[in-house]
Amino acid sequence: MQRELGSTSVRIIGVNEVGHETDYNADGGICDGRDLPFLEDTADSVWDTWDVTYRDVYVVNAQGELIEVFNLTENDLGNDANYASLRKILTDAAQ
Repeated sequence: MQRELGSTSVRIIGVNEVGHETDYNADGGICDGRDLPFLEDTADSVWDTWDVTYRDVYVVNAQGELIEVFNLTENDLGNDANYASLRKILTDAAQ
């Protein structure tokens, strides 16, 4: 998915954990009725390599370098300050 933040373009994808493929498949699940693309983690085990916690948002720059990790469980986006914080992180990363 690509969204515009002012004059800045940000791309967002989801990566599911190995072993949860059927939870996120195109036959129903998290992708159903949404336009957020999801990648299947594989034997490469990105979740383990990156030490991911459930609901982490990993923000990387155009070179794929990690800028920040923002957890959506700890930082509910229903809270205006958390939403503004994540928006700023994404906007700054895209500059």
